[in-house]
Amino acid sequence: METLIPFDYGTLRVVWWVLLGALLIGFAVMDGFDLGVAALLPVVAKTDVERRVVINVVGPVWEGNQVWLITAGGAIFAAWPLLYAASFSGFYLAMMLVLIALILRPVGFKYRSKMEGTRWRSRWDAVLCFSGVVASLVFGVAMGNIILGVPFTFDPVTLRPIYEGHFYQLFMPFALLAGVLSVVMLAMHGAVLLAWRTEDPVSSRARNWGRLCALLTALLFVAGGFWVARGVGGHVITTAVDMAGPSDPMLKAVSVRDGAWMANYAKWPLMWIAPALGVGGAVLAVPIITSVFRLPQTSAQALALCMVI
Repeated sequence: METLIPFDYGTLRVVWWVLLGALLIGFAVMDGFDLGVAALLPVVAKTDVERRVVINVVGPVWEGNQVWLITAGGAIFAAWPLLYAASFSGFYLAMMLVLIALILRPVGFKYRSKMEGTRWRSRWDAVLCFSGVVASLVFGVAMGNIILGVPFTFDPVTLRPIYEGHFYQLFMPFALLAGVLSVVMLAMHGAVLLAWRTEDPVSSRARNWGRLCALLTALLFVAGGFWVARGVGGHVITTAVDMAGPSDPMLKAVSVRDGAWMANYAKWPLMWIAPALGVGGAVLAVPIITSVFRLPQTSAQALALCMVI
């Protein structure tokens, strides 16, 4: 009988991982501008007019940029429904924080201009800053927890994922480091956009904050790398895996081993290119963020963003 599937399971896994990675990186690059601009709003814009200018930079595009995240969630559900169930149940409260932050952003955009009072607009500016910082932080914390490992099991009969941790356990020191890295990295991203799209004094403030955030991105990424290499156990599948068969978590056993995260770098040395470019892009962004040419600015910080992820 002729098969209707042109690819084997192993190839399909790789294809879907590549698609998911592209969607998540696309979300970080596109919506990262919006989150970074919102996080920097109180420090790059001092007057009401300046803040209106900053908001207008991302106002026309923020809604479309969120489609990347929605599509990534749909891709996880389509390719790995068990992963979707485990992540959305285990990270339920964290997901709610992200949703609240993302919902507050359009509310802040709309309601800020409803009244002209300084106190009214300042409060909504604080809401916009909160939305940018919290969403960026929680996304980074989630990535940190993926590296640390999430405590959940599957019911052997129904395969229903059961999360065995607590909300506060998501905010472990390493996960918080990843969260802070996410905040400063996206702030660097937003600062570059503001440096292009605005004029002084907002542009000069954005360049100053962009240089600081680029330097912090490089330092925190290096610190996180040493932490992973020396203090975070990696996950290793200890049972035989049928690469030609469908994914079944009940047929796999996983153990945690010290130094396992670095095993792939030892096996495939070319993998070192990614973290090297991540650090190099952030360091390179420090001097060239003042460049009048947009291409070098974009290339350096976008390279850092993609390679760090």
